[in-house]
Amino acid sequence: MPPSYRRPPRFAVGCALAAFAAVLASPAWADPAPSFAELLAQLDRTPATLEAGALSDAAEARVRQARVRPNPTIALDAENAFGTGPFSGFANAETTLSISQDLELWGRRTARINVARAEAGTAALQRDLAVIDAAGRLAKVYADAEAAQRRAVLAEESLTLTIADARAALVLVEEGREPLLRGIQGESEAAAARATRDEAVAERDAAFARLTAVAMLAEPVTTIEVSLLDLSPAATLVAPADAPTVRVAEAQRAAAERRIDVERIRSRPDINASVGVRRYEMEDATALTFGVSMPLPLFDRNRGNIDAAQADFRAADARLLGARQEAQADRAAARARLAASVSRVSAADAGVASAEEAYRLSRIGSEAGRISQLELRVTRTALISARTSAVDARLARVQAEIELARQDGRAPFQGAE
Repeated sequence: MPPSYRRPPRFAVGCALAAFAAVLASPAWADPAPSFAELLAQLDRTPATLEAGALSDAAEARVRQARVRPNPTIALDAENAFGTGPFSGFANAETTLSISQDLELWGRRTARINVARAEAGTAALQRDLAVIDAAGRLAKVYADAEAAQRRAVLAEESLTLTIADARAALVLVEEGREPLLRGIQGESEAAAARATRDEAVAERDAAFARLTAVAMLAEPVTTIEVSLLDLSPAATLVAPADAPTVRVAEAQRAAAERRIDVERIRSRPDINASVGVRRYEMEDATALTFGVSMPLPLFDRNRGNIDAAQADFRAADARLLGARQEAQADRAAARARLAASVSRVSAADAGVASAEEAYRLSRIGSEAGRISQLELRVTRTALISARTSAVDARLARVQAEIELARQDGRAPFQGAE
């Protein structure tokens, strides 16, 4: 036998050793990630939810501050003292001790409180939206990690099948039933499958690292045992107008409307009342003083701020209109994508079953010499493609569920069985 015919057997041994080394390299100490439901229960520890909660607490604190009345002002005035002539020294001085208070007329305090309450309501809704977005991001990262894990497994299985087919081709080459080209093609396919496996393992490790970071886990994730890709989406009947983005826009519009009232009230005079006691040193007598002060609205009538508040309200109203339209369109699109992804998963599963049966029959036919190696490679490629498509279909279903859950104002797969 020529020396060139000895290369395929050495290649088969090398492939077997490579597969054995891959098995040994797999982590036996795999640390499984918590389930998605467990991570969802710990969502309040993530930075996004902590930030949103802190902003909501700050808005509530501003409501409490808005209820507080302004502090009174105390003043001590001395007149006709330390001058010249009869006003030298302090003998003829007039000393006044007074307290003044802003009366907050025209509903200033009520308007201030209403604005603070509206802003606190907006902050609370934004906090809820931040929690929903954090849940969606967690579901996306979890699904990506699980999909990467499945792709790595599929790549390993693909390498195993490729090596097995290459060995079968070598037997046929040695028997003279297939040309040497088939052995060279098997070697090339195995090298490509090995590179694909290494890339899939790297992507899996990167996805695990992202999941560890997003979920804020103490130990790095090395495997996922509780599947999210296989969960069926939760069915909801929430109206499009109840989308969190619409509720936030409505709260922002209400707050903008309350600010108009505040600016209109600020255009009215700010009245202060004062009462005090005056001491006359020369007469050795005292008397009460009363006073009311207010600015004259000759130059500043707060028209600029009123116009600005009205413009902000119109902008908020436009944002609300856009949010309602987008929520309606996004929810319809999300429902359509979810229905399509569910059908795609069913079709992909059926395709995997057919591809597995086709590959099994092709393998039997190839070993019996009734089917060529070219046909075997075609069925193997179809099987690998079908399995990959099944993973992609499940990942698309998770993404569609995430989008629909955001429109419904809930966490993805909340209530799913």
